[in-house]
Amino acid sequence: MFLKAVNRITLILFIVLLILLSIVWITNTEWFLKKRYPLKYATQIFHYSGENRLDPYLVASVILEESKFNPRAVSSKGAIGLMQIMPDTGKWVAEQININNYNSDMLFDPETNIKIGTWHLANLMEEFNGELVLVMAAYNGGSGNVNQWLQEKTYSRDGKTLKHIPFKETRDYVKKIKKTYEIYKKLYEKD
Repeated sequence: MFLKAVNRITLILFIVLLILLSIVWITNTEWFLKKRYPLKYATQIFHYSGENRLDPYLVASVILEESKFNPRAVSSKGAIGLMQIMPDTGKWVAEQININNYNSDMLFDPETNIKIGTWHLANLMEEFNGELVLVMAAYNGGSGNVNQWLQEKTYSRDGKTLKHIPFKETRDYVKKIKKTYEIYKKLYEKD
């Protein structure tokens, strides 16, 4: 009786272990990771990333974190579309790149959203000398805030890098983008 109970427990533990190993294997396969980190709108992402001298995997990372590739996404703050562009930012960028008859509904169009978003991201890259932490902090929290933080010794020792991002949302966003960007590069650069 005792041996039957031990054998039954051993069998159950073995089955549980097999299930856990299967889950670990499945969640680490390239197929699963590509489902979790898709590359939708690749044509537009690669085109406008190239036009704006950006890494397309960074752009894909921004889109995943901002909208989960939902072109109809609207944030609680009013940001629109794949790259979650604020209407005022969209209007300003549209003027800079000569998009005629611009209106904020155009941000729901994936092509227009990626065109405007990549230009905006490239503009931030130029403003912050390609420093990814500053660029992504500015994309999320505003370049005015980042410039202010760089001037404060509490947040920056040298006025060029941030030792601390005071907004938790922006701090978390930068961490997520960096992690997602590394995953995208590992998954897709070899393709």
